[in-house]
Amino acid sequence: MSEDVDLPESHPRYESLLTRHRIEAGVDRGITSRQGLIAQGRGEAFDYLLGERTIDSADDAERAAAAHLLSAEHPVVSVNGNAAALVPGELVELAEVTGADLEVNLFNRTEERIEAIAKYLREHGATDVKGLTADGRIPGLDHERAKVDADGIGAADVVLVPLEDGDRAEALGEMGKTELVIDLNPQSRSAEVATVPIIDNIIRAIPTITEHARDLRGDPDAQRDAIETFDADSALTAAERTIREGDLE
Repeated sequence: MSEDVDLPESHPRYESLLTRHRIEAGVDRGITSRQGLIAQGRGEAFDYLLGERTIDSADDAERAAAAHLLSAEHPVVSVNGNAAALVPGELVELAEVTGADLEVNLFNRTEERIEAIAKYLREHGATDVKGLTADGRIPGLDHERAKVDADGIGAADVVLVPLEDGDRAEALGEMGKTELVIDLNPQSRSAEVATVPIIDNIIRAIPTITEHARDLRGDPDAQRDAIETFDADSALTAAERTIREGDLE
């Protein structure tokens, strides 16, 4: 996907405008659905209220997420159209550092979109991308996001689900999976049911999780400490407080 866009880096909204461009280009390439444009705008509004920064509680969540991925028996990173358009190389790097599988999962699923996203991830360094087989199902869901690979999300014990649908997040939790959710809305169902809710922009969250994973790799005691000291309710409360009380001047 071309990053050739005429935006001066000195522009105060440079990162925001670049992100919008990536989503728009994703639609043109067939990776992102048109509904993804709306979802991006909604998330951007919450990020603005957060001060477009990674707050301390989100950093703690990202460290806990890294620890969960590293200590998992079968970690999987779920990828939808917006995630693929925004942070394809970063997702591949995270999977490599943590030993996780990458699996494409879409609400507006077509074989063409699945294959386009898998191809795009491979162009960014992925060697194996799951999601095309779809020989398993998540119980309790009637839409296309119920379709998963039996040896991917179906068999995972820990799943990172960025930009997740609330009903699928609930259904994965009911399957007993540890869910790591990236969502800019602390009151979303996805964030509220997550083992680790990460209230941060995905373009900051994925690289930060990877950074923490590099730091924690090979240190099971530190991984255990990061998991045990993280409190999901406190993280959600801190994010909501920041949104309600933040200074936007």
